[in-house]
Amino acid sequence: MGETVLDILFRGGQPQAAVHGGSSFNSIISVGRAGVPCTFVGYSGADIVGEQTIRFLQENGVDTAHFQVRTGEKSALSLAFIADNGDANYLFYKEPPHVSDTWTLPQMSHGDVLLYGSYYAACAGMRPLVSQVLQRASDAKAITYYDINFRRSHQDELDSLLPVIQQNLRLSTIVRGSADDFDVMFSSRDARVIYNRYIAEHCKFFICTSGADRITICTPTGCHDFLAPTIDDIVSTVGAGDSFNAGFACALIWRGIMPEDIPHLGHDDWQRLVATACKFAGETCRSTENYISADSSLRIK
Repeated sequence: MGETVLDILFRGGQPQAAVHGGSSFNSIISVGRAGVPCTFVGYSGADIVGEQTIRFLQENGVDTAHFQVRTGEKSALSLAFIADNGDANYLFYKEPPHVSDTWTLPQMSHGDVLLYGSYYAACAGMRPLVSQVLQRASDAKAITYYDINFRRSHQDELDSLLPVIQQNLRLSTIVRGSADDFDVMFSSRDARVIYNRYIAEHCKFFICTSGADRITICTPTGCHDFLAPTIDDIVSTVGAGDSFNAGFACALIWRGIMPEDIPHLGHDDWQRLVATACKFAGETCRSTENYISADSSLRIK
């Protein structure tokens, strides 16, 4: 569940590519390309971009029964300015997110994974829908994976958004954030400090990523550190974190992990989940797309 945007990628001041994006959107494309049955709850404008977006979802194995193309609204755009190291700075052009009365929601089952996050999951306009979906996931005993993905452009709203973010934490099984997110939110990049001060009282299982550096997973029984594999041929890091989320979700499903199993996962279990997530992220870094490739070797045949 999440927003959709058309990402226009710039390098050296010149446009290089235009790709469909949005944090959860990027994730669901990777999930669909990996061969995992999935559906996307979101919307776009009833324009050329919106028509291309819904077609792109369908072409990549994503069910669109709960995706809206809205008449009278413009699809969102983002400009991503890519530096020499592949990192990007963004400018967004979009209308405030809001809920439609005609939205339908998917049924969920025990062991399904709900992936959601970003500003979309905390803003007032989307709150009625997000709350409804989270309640449905809880009732179904699904795994709820929340990517905070807090951008510096929303820093001035942090005080008003924090109570909703904390509510999302309490309703989630696993929460992930990057060191960049927490630097903006709490002026700290230390995963253990962040977990103990800001996360643990709300959500027991926490993943903190630091780009090409380490990945830390904190649980009530201790923290586990894993080194991110080296990627020598980076083209763009846009979508890398989203594909990490997709790989983690796919790994949970492929390994048959249920919500009641998560408290009993050990170091090796977490390492296997992280390894799959890193493979997804690494493949995404090697192209201008925001997801794993359409013919990825990561796909389950």
